[in-house]
Amino acid sequence: MSLAERFKAMQQEAAKVIVGQETVFEQIVIAFFAGGHILLEGVPGTAKTLMAKTLARLIQTDFQRIQFTADLMPSDIVGTQVFNLNQGTFSLKKGPIFTHVLLADEINRAPAKTQSALLEAMEERQVTIEGERHALAAPFMVLGTQNPVEYEGTYPLPEAQLDRFMFKVLVDYPAEAVETEVLRRYHQGFDAHHLEETDIRPIIQPAELPTLRQAIRDVTVEEGILRYITQLANASRRSPDLILGGSPRASITLLLAAKTYAALQDRSYVTPDDVKYVLAPTYRHRVILRPEAEIEGLDADAVIRRLAAGVAVPR
Repeated sequence: MSLAERFKAMQQEAAKVIVGQETVFEQIVIAFFAGGHILLEGVPGTAKTLMAKTLARLIQTDFQRIQFTADLMPSDIVGTQVFNLNQGTFSLKKGPIFTHVLLADEINRAPAKTQSALLEAMEERQVTIEGERHALAAPFMVLGTQNPVEYEGTYPLPEAQLDRFMFKVLVDYPAEAVETEVLRRYHQGFDAHHLEETDIRPIIQPAELPTLRQAIRDVTVEEGILRYITQLANASRRSPDLILGGSPRASITLLLAAKTYAALQDRSYVTPDDVKYVLAPTYRHRVILRPEAEIEGLDADAVIRRLAAGVAVPR
């Protein structure tokens, strides 16, 4: 099967356990195939953990969850060297970060020292334990979650770490009809804590990923699309509503996300609509609003829409 066919099959299998949140799951899959990480922002109980577990089952990989707290230490994530009294040697006790799909739950509750350990893993795909580097398994994806309404006991994520997330996706409450269907499934016996009892069938094996990702690299990007992405970045840097606009890394990420989305739609070229579709999740955590814009009632998405409206779309 092609990459687009695998994507459709993943959507169909995910629908067996995930009701609603189709757009959120689609953006998770885009980030996965692009080799990126994703930050999910939503109140508790909106299926964030379920979507992460479902992804791991669909791609036949290991899954680990870390509950971030204020007293979480770097060694709790990456592991530590343990001395064996019988053998008189040290051995590595690996932490939960040695996995393929890592759910960093309430990621903004950990202090800066712990965040820095996660930052190395996200960027370098490796961790350093007592001066020794250890490579992480491939594929490796971090799905961070944070609560948008509870700030007590939290630490704002540094800009350097936010920039390592490919997307920031907002996970909203489900529609009334969708929530009713959730209740119906639970009434009929569905239990999100026992996904192994469902009939979800794996769609991808990790060994297939390099071949599947070749379809993304083969996507054609016209010169006009490249200029369009650059103009969006420049518009964000000149915007009177923003203190900080998109970096060159944001432009590179936007290009990769648009190519991935085009490949998943079974197209060999990128359109301006592809760029627009992934613009908000790519930019919303990379821009900083001026206080005047916030007083005006604007949020990051509103400013991004204003930016996009002011940049000419290439033919």
